[in-house]
Amino acid sequence: MPQDGLGWVYDPAEPLRAAPGASPGGGAPMSESWGVSAPEVRATSGDLLVERVGKRFGDLQVLDEVSFHVRGGEFVTLLGPSGCGKTTLLRIVAGLETADCGRVLLSGRELCGLPANRRPVNTVFQSYALFPHLDVFENVAFGLRARRFAESEVRRRVEVALEMVELGPLARRHPHQLSGGQRQRVALARAVVNEPEILLLDEPMSALDAKLRAEVQIELRRLQRRLGTTFILVTHDQGEAMTVSDRILVMRGGKVEQDGAPAQVYDRPATRFVAEFLGLANLLVGQRVNGHVRTDLGDFVPRTLPTWERGTLAIRPERIVLRAEPPAGNAVRATVTEVIYRGNHQDLFVQPGGLRIRANPGDDIQVGQAVWLELPRESLEALVD
Repeated sequence: MPQDGLGWVYDPAEPLRAAPGASPGGGAPMSESWGVSAPEVRATSGDLLVERVGKRFGDLQVLDEVSFHVRGGEFVTLLGPSGCGKTTLLRIVAGLETADCGRVLLSGRELCGLPANRRPVNTVFQSYALFPHLDVFENVAFGLRARRFAESEVRRRVEVALEMVELGPLARRHPHQLSGGQRQRVALARAVVNEPEILLLDEPMSALDAKLRAEVQIELRRLQRRLGTTFILVTHDQGEAMTVSDRILVMRGGKVEQDGAPAQVYDRPATRFVAEFLGLANLLVGQRVNGHVRTDLGDFVPRTLPTWERGTLAIRPERIVLRAEPPAGNAVRATVTEVIYRGNHQDLFVQPGGLRIRANPGDDIQVGQAVWLELPRESLEALVD
């Protein structure tokens, strides 16, 4: 069955019906064409509820009863290393994979059992999946034409979508005449033109160079805010997740390891995996003794006292403070062993402990210099494992 690269699978023998409010020359609103009898759940448009979804491929458990909720209009990122299950989860929502157990509800309606072409969901893939023989306008119009929209409605929607991604003047160019960033924006326009309740993005910026990728990330975030549509992004790029997301779901081994706003997940990592995967972290192994944690570098009081007897503390390099005098608490006396200039900051490495500190680029710090360090209590996290 031909696929348009958006999550809409077009079967000429069974044309799709139009979205509510459109005038495709006949056809019922999409809400009447879902074709399943599922209990109505009161939910905002674009609300996604994933409940205990599991998936195996042979002996490999790819998803282990994953549950989470995405509010309508929210930008959520599934972040994790290769093989953690994030892309499989996205494909289950899109209808391109079938879950072994659990359920998926969108706007209060059950999706499991619906084919991809009956879901108000579009997907932007890593490859963009543009048709090389069609110009920009026709690439964006493809899904609408497949769904038998009237020509006037096709033109109106496509023109609005192209203006939204600032590609109106390039409407008659072909994909080979566009830059990587422009092709990525065509893929986005082709997805949003269908007015989906939720837009899924499967690492759509991975093929871009670093500078362009940073620019497109900001454009994507601005576009999502203008549209107010629910976006779910899959990526392994921590910086990308931090830039675009309202919330980040860090995944490992088919489970959600931590769920929270970017600042919460970064500043308050729950586990060692999250602390190390999302940015850089200094890790201190210690033992709880009364109201502090005893480590090889000294006794420290973390933000919250751990329940474990022996475990790990974490602190980000930029949260460690250089002091001219001994700090009142959480102090370390150390010697600088390496200084690396990074432009907007310096990375310092010290002994004992091998701590990494991020300092201002103008600070005059030399190898061999003795320094006082403060590990502020509010930035020192006791990890779960």
